[in-house]
Amino acid sequence: MLRQPAFGHRLRKLRTARGLSQTALAGEGMSTSYLSRLESGARQPTDRAVDYLAGRLGLQPGDFRDQATGSLAHALTLAASTGSHDAAQALRRALAAEGHESPVLRWQALWLLARAARLQGDHTAERDHLTRLVAVGEEVDVSELRVRGLTRLARCLRSIGEITPALDAAVEAHRIALGEQLGVEDRAAALLALVSVQAEAGRAGDARVHADELTALVEGRTDALWAEAMWTSAAVRARQGDYAGAQACLDEALERFASQEDLVLWIRLRLTTARLHLQRLPADPVRAGRRAAEAEAALAFTGTPALRQDLTALKADLAFATGHYDQARTLLAELAADQPRMTYRGQVRLEILRHQLLILGGDPAGVQGLRTLAQQAQDDANIDLAAEIWRVLADALTQTGTPAPAAAPVPAAAPAPLAGPAAGG
Repeated sequence: MLRQPAFGHRLRKLRTARGLSQTALAGEGMSTSYLSRLESGARQPTDRAVDYLAGRLGLQPGDFRDQATGSLAHALTLAASTGSHDAAQALRRALAAEGHESPVLRWQALWLLARAARLQGDHTAERDHLTRLVAVGEEVDVSELRVRGLTRLARCLRSIGEITPALDAAVEAHRIALGEQLGVEDRAAALLALVSVQAEAGRAGDARVHADELTALVEGRTDALWAEAMWTSAAVRARQGDYAGAQACLDEALERFASQEDLVLWIRLRLTTARLHLQRLPADPVRAGRRAAEAEAALAFTGTPALRQDLTALKADLAFATGHYDQARTLLAELAADQPRMTYRGQVRLEILRHQLLILGGDPAGVQGLRTLAQQAQDDANIDLAAEIWRVLADALTQTGTPAPAAAPVPAAAPAPLAGPAAGG
């Protein structure tokens, strides 16, 4: 139960943190005098009043419960030391209340909240946190923090298919990292984002140049940064049709990168390698299945919803590749019944598979569905994905003996792309 005067103190703090007057917060649904008495502690809040004020402030009613210390620093310490869901929620509430805290503390809080959202596959929430983080980074004016915020934002925007703003953020991060002569970690992180977004935008040549620069920069390491660099280099090579080169990069990462460094990345490398085995001609579903099994075994130790959905999607692709179409449909239905936690490309891949199955079943809606997906990808400047969808459509129609419809003009289509680590690493 919310009690006075704690509720009034919390309410005033939340209001002033947003720069609102009592009149602005009260709006048409509450008198200013009543709001003033609530803030002073003279009136006990009713459930209706709490719900109304929470809606006006964009919060949940529970957000009015003050922290034991009322300190963003305190909530930040708890979130950094435990990483639990409850700690993240407490941090979110503290950040909402402490709009005038040190910008460095706010930057740290937003960084942790964005990371928590990413691990849960909530890329929309991650984008919102990172957009605020970049703005706070400008306020702090520390080059390293600016680069890290822009880099993470670029990767997130790429994950949800917003390619043009992702490219802008990645280019700016790379410019600052080079101009300020930052350390290897920041320069490599900026390159990771830049390469991934350039490849997605269909700029394969630029992506390959920067990928080679990236691998040279991290040569001699075996940590997570190095593994992501190898993954990114593999993705660029696969997009250019160099499957042997892509396989060599991934094999080296699989051999040298230890699960103790980062188990989530270790799993993602195996899921990515499995997909590469399915994309090669001829496809190798046996080797793909082996890598998928390795990833599934490790999921028992770090099974986030996003990772589990990625694995289920891979199993659906495996079922399709081996002719088990009913099993593929069952797995797609399982994913459709769950809240989506996958990246934009991952969700589009599921739609591609669903439409392929419709085409195999003789349903003309599958052809139109793929055409719509391809056109949407083009409109979003996701040229690489658009090229993949047109290729899939042509292959599906060839297999069924149906004349292929004319595709909208796109740059020279690369072979089926391999998702890079910016998708969620």
